This record gives sequence, C-alpha cells and structure tokens, in this order.
Amino acid sequence: MTDKKGKKRNFKGMSYRDVQRANSKNRTKLHKEDRFFLKEKLYKNIGWNNVINLYQRIEEILNRYQIEDLTLEELFLEVDRIGNKYLTIKEIENFNQNFSREVNEISDEIDKQFPDTEIQFIDFSKQTSKRYQKKSNQKSYRTLKF
Repeated sequence: MTDKKGKKRNFKGMSYRDVQRANSKNRTKLHKEDRFFLKEKLYKNIGWNNVINLYQRIEEILNRYQIEDLTLEELFLEVDRIGNKYLTIKEIENFNQNFSREVNEISDEIDKQFPDTEIQFIDFSKQTSKRYQKKSNQKSYRTLKF
C-alpha cells in the first residue's frame, strides 16, 4: 500500500497490516453484542478506509467500557478534571478555597455533634495480658482506655 508519491501510508504510526492486527486483537476484547453490532453495520477489516473506520469504532467502544468500569469516586475525579479544563486558574483557586472552608466547617460541626471524649493508647510492647498461640508472622498489641 503506497500512495502516489511512493511513500508507505501509515495510520497512527502503524502500517496497514499492523492496523488489521490491532483490530483483530481488540475485537476479541469486545462483548458479543458489540461484535455482532460491528458485523451488522458492515465494518470490515479490509481496505484502508474500512480498516481505519473499524479501528476508530473499536477504540470508541473500548473507551466506553473503561468509563463503565469506573467507581463513583473515579467518575467524580474524571468529571472534575474535565471541568477544570474550562476554568481559569483564578476560578480554580477560588473554588478550592471555598471548598476547603466548607469542609472545615462540616468537620467542626461533626466534632460538635460527636465529641470524642475517650482517649485511647495502643501498647505495642511484646507482652500482653492474654496468652494466645502466636503464629509466626502475627504481631500482638493491647489497647488501654483511660
């Protein structure tokens, strides 16, 4: 596969055959319904344009799988990262300051509602009051309450 100037054609640094191999390999990672969808919509792994279109479509589907597998926390972090692209540095700093202030106020309110009046000390000495049969990799300690 060469173009009119005699240079080999590449797509994302891959030759025609490399793109075909990547399509075949990535197609096996897809769910059965998505493989059937590609076949139904006549995506083929033959011909430069078809190979490129198939590669892009498989990439879109695999990206969708990654988003589906994210935890709620990871989704919020991703949304925050995307949202920050559209804010100025000053707006981000203001938001972070306001957010920090709100978190501190919530923390203070929690401390008022649930005061921790009990002090705990953890004794990491080797001797404990109770004797247990130790396993070779087990460490023991005792907790003292005042």
